[in-house]
Amino acid sequence: MKEFLIASHNLKKRDELARILKPLGITVITAAEAGFTLTDVEETGDTFEENALLKARSGAKEGKMPCVADDSGLCVDYLDGAPGIYSARYAGEHGNDEKNIEKLLFELKNVPKEKRTARFVSVAACVFPDGREIVCRGECEGEIGFEVKGSGGFGYDPIFYAGGKSFGELTPKNKDKLSHRGESLRKLKEELL
Repeated sequence: MKEFLIASHNLKKRDELARILKPLGITVITAAEAGFTLTDVEETGDTFEENALLKARSGAKEGKMPCVADDSGLCVDYLDGAPGIYSARYAGEHGNDEKNIEKLLFELKNVPKEKRTARFVSVAACVFPDGREIVCRGECEGEIGFEVKGSGGFGYDPIFYAGGKSFGELTPKNKDKLSHRGESLRKLKEELL
């Protein structure tokens, strides 16, 4: 099996990527599993694409192996696309899912159901040590619920509804079929083929 590095410390993202790339004979590993520490790249890009490439380029250079990075976020129409590329640090502390959800629900407190439309966006970038780059974008349309439902997934999953359920209520397999990340990674899989 060929090894690809994932430019993330998030094991749930690694597991999603691993499920989709396994049929290609690709094993997905973190930097820790490869025996080194990955530099945390400052996400200075203005788009999901730019930030995904920043992380994938750094990982490929440091790991000397193909590296996949994902930049993803939630874009709420009522909030003019916010939190967008700032989704992970929306409430001020990077990766605090509970506080991010709390802030978003507060901002949408009196907003009716029909105005709570949103989409999850994921951009997967794969960079090879020889400089080749692949960038794939996936989106999933849905809406923001009024309360947290389900304990699965991560991030905004328990308040993002698509197909009648929150992403937090879906099994990993069903989420992969519907999700923005599932779509971007399936496109990446096709490009790798």
